[in-house]
Amino acid sequence: MRRNWRSASLFAYSGAILAFLYLPLVILALYSFNASRINAVWSGFTLDWYNSLFHNRRVIEALINSLVIASISTLVSTVLGTTAAIALNRYQYKYKAVINGLLYLPILIPEIVMGLSLLVLFSQASLPLGKTTLILAHITFCVSFVVITVGARLEGMRHDLEEAASDLYATPWQTFRYITFPLALPGIIAGALIAFTLSIDDFIISFFVAGPNSTTLPLYIYAMVKRGISPEINALSTLMMCATISLVIIAQILQPQHTSKKND
Repeated sequence: MRRNWRSASLFAYSGAILAFLYLPLVILALYSFNASRINAVWSGFTLDWYNSLFHNRRVIEALINSLVIASISTLVSTVLGTTAAIALNRYQYKYKAVINGLLYLPILIPEIVMGLSLLVLFSQASLPLGKTTLILAHITFCVSFVVITVGARLEGMRHDLEEAASDLYATPWQTFRYITFPLALPGIIAGALIAFTLSIDDFIISFFVAGPNSTTLPLYIYAMVKRGISPEINALSTLMMCATISLVIIAQILQPQHTSKKND
């Protein structure tokens, strides 16, 4: 009886936490189909706000900007992060612990501090604010996530396969191409998806380093909210939420499960 009571209490507590976290998102998605412009009043189901959204030229421009910036920053951060993760996993050197700690700093530092520091850096370098500064800023905070994700995958890999390839006179490049890279690929894809999700959803850092003609979707949503919340904002937020959740689910599926045995 005591165990059943504890299980029921834990289940109720978990359900309350999940409701607190996700109920606002469900309400947001629900009211994106509301026929009324007033969110507090439900007057029927409609898809008009989504249709209006897809015919909004400014939304399309913001979407294109977000996709271009996220794609480039994801590509660059994935290459840099994967290379760094392999180097940290394969080689031992004096200041390895220090470098590992520095890689975590972009994750631990508050975004508003990072955004302000990047703004000062770009100003001192006389680099005009725009898509270039947005891409550089997004690469800065995405690389750390890629390193951690790929590094976790490399830690769970069987290194005896690489040793066997070396014993069979495979060159380092052949070992990497046919053994290391295929085994690390799920972690690399997961890291890239996480980087893409973080880039396309970022607001605080983008707010500091964006310039003219470089408005992203989060910045556009913020500008729309300042003029008053409309069902179009609900529809746009719902689409972004669905895309983000889909990418996160795929990334979680591809995350290493640490079930491989190194000494089999």
